[in-house]
Amino acid sequence: MINQQLVNPRSIVVVGGSEDVSKPGGKLLKNILDGGYQGDLYVSNPKADKIQGIRSYKNPDDLPETDLAILAIAAKYCPGTIEYLAKNKNTRAFIVLSAGFSEENEEGAILEKQMVDAVNQVNGCLIGPNCVGFLNRNYNGVFTTPIPKLDPAGCDFISGSGATAVFIMEAGIPNGLTFSSVYSVGNSAQLGVEDVLKYMDQSFDPENSPRVKLLYIESIDKPQMLLKHASSLIRKGCKIAAVKAGSSDAGSRAASSHTGALAGSDTAAEALFKKAGIVRCHSREELTTVASVFMHKELQGKNLAVITHAGGPAVMLTDTLSEGGMSVPEIKGKKADDLLKKLHPGSSVTNPIDFLATGNAEQLGLIIDAVENDFNHIDGMVVIFGSPGLFPVYDVYDVLHRKMEICKKPIFPVLPSIINVKDEINVFLSKGRINFPDEVALGKALSKVYFTPEPVPETKSFPAMEQKRIREIIDNAEDGYLEPEMIQQLLDAAGIPRVPEKIVATEKEAVKVSEGLGYPLVMKVVGPLHKSDVGGVVLNVNSDEEVRREFNMMMKIEGAKAVLLQPMLEGTELFAGLKKEDKFGHLVMCGLGGVFIEVMKDVQSGLAPLSFKEAKDMVRNLRGYGIIKGARKQKAVDEKQFIELITRVATLADIAPEISEMDLNPVLGTPERIVAVDARICVEK
Repeated sequence: MINQQLVNPRSIVVVGGSEDVSKPGGKLLKNILDGGYQGDLYVSNPKADKIQGIRSYKNPDDLPETDLAILAIAAKYCPGTIEYLAKNKNTRAFIVLSAGFSEENEEGAILEKQMVDAVNQVNGCLIGPNCVGFLNRNYNGVFTTPIPKLDPAGCDFISGSGATAVFIMEAGIPNGLTFSSVYSVGNSAQLGVEDVLKYMDQSFDPENSPRVKLLYIESIDKPQMLLKHASSLIRKGCKIAAVKAGSSDAGSRAASSHTGALAGSDTAAEALFKKAGIVRCHSREELTTVASVFMHKELQGKNLAVITHAGGPAVMLTDTLSEGGMSVPEIKGKKADDLLKKLHPGSSVTNPIDFLATGNAEQLGLIIDAVENDFNHIDGMVVIFGSPGLFPVYDVYDVLHRKMEICKKPIFPVLPSIINVKDEINVFLSKGRINFPDEVALGKALSKVYFTPEPVPETKSFPAMEQKRIREIIDNAEDGYLEPEMIQQLLDAAGIPRVPEKIVATEKEAVKVSEGLGYPLVMKVVGPLHKSDVGGVVLNVNSDEEVRREFNMMMKIEGAKAVLLQPMLEGTELFAGLKKEDKFGHLVMCGLGGVFIEVMKDVQSGLAPLSFKEAKDMVRNLRGYGIIKGARKQKAVDEKQFIELITRVATLADIAPEISEMDLNPVLGTPERIVAVDARICVEK
């Protein structure tokens, strides 16, 4: 658990501090000194009495008690040093910069465990190893640069990679993005990204805590902790953006079901972020741009005015916003005409509002006032104003700054001339402003922020199901794929509608059952896993003679145990399923069924359990949603019944977590009903 000795230490010892600022121990010490640390600062180095003007203790026994130790020494010496300081110097917080631990080999992993054990014995906290350190407004405990402007209203940033943390800060700082704290957790031997976020949630102060949290994650080891505390922070008024790297899933294992093939750790991470309300980003630029959007007033709608003196950037921004689902609506009417009269001839106010290359500060102020007060259908503004370098534009940026202070609608400044008016932009940034130098990057970020859903409510209602019966079926099942009879019982207990079906083992029984079900029929072999691949599925069986012939052919298929008969139904083919994903729980998926799932891979996913709203959002976010609604005079699907089926699949996973994979494919949908035609369920106890 993060403690005050780490966050606000009264004393720090740099173990391995050096005069050489090209070494981590030397640069770290210099950063602490340059940051004006107010507590007691010591160095532990057996080769010197004073380093960078700070007393160095050659003998650790002479070292005073100290809250925090930052280690920049060889890995093999770290466990013993931590144990000594913890037991003899009352040290309760440790930052280990050193590499050579679990990231390198098994011997390093043993050393890492020894450090954690020593810290845990005194209920201390450990950042690292293999990290660049930690910094906040109290001290600069990192050996890298740049040191960002540490602002109480800046971003809290947690990174699993030290180098990436540096690069992300380098991407944001030049544009005016500020930070409140930076945690580089390295190997996360004791504290990972999730643990730091938990601390931020539990220690959150509505009056003083930063409201923007940025995450860089390579591995989500505690997904439920991340979900709980990210959701909690966002409900408290925070905003969170994250990069989850390692999304290629190159090492994904073969899966026997469609759900298994489509699911994976990255799909689960995406679903977790969506459930928590985290804005997912895929690059350093995107993360810092989204963070910069967070630092402005919140956009209350998707209608934007683009105010510009340069046509090209406005067109690119308008295209980007439209592609992202945002809107640049037309501005017209008497008030628009009145505004146009105040601008130079040739200007346009229809949106984008183009006041030409000759536009000036006064005109920009008039435009912003009009958008703020006269055009109620506009929710926010993007102001694009650069310079060809002919004259200074201090007055333009002064107007922009003042309007950003007083306007209720958010204003996002795009100041692209980072060379021609570098000095003017620097003055603008010095007032606490942030610049978006690229309009396309801003447009994408605005869309991503606006369309990221709110966290799922903590209280949810789920469909009623026969829990006792479900548990009986699962408890009596063996590992592996369930037999059809057991699947039927499980679906019935879960309230999942299914097509009537009978399993037959003889030709005579097949004919008798067919007469009861009625023609046309579907016949499926029981036994082989992929029925269609071995010719084990036959449609439109219309007579007793066909039943006999197909039955006998199917029973010759290798692995055939019996034949399943169903009425031949029509409808739109849909799909629902779930996959148990390590650490995350069950990933529930839905989409268009049949061949569409293989060809289009148009699926949406969510983490179980699912509320009705979550399932509805999944369905409506499908690219093929128009087919469900009944595109081009096709019959629509009963959307409400399909959504309920998805929630029942998710609830079944909650009641029976032993289910590792489940496919309902196809599910046939019509305006009147939803019914599962084929099901495959695998259990792993």
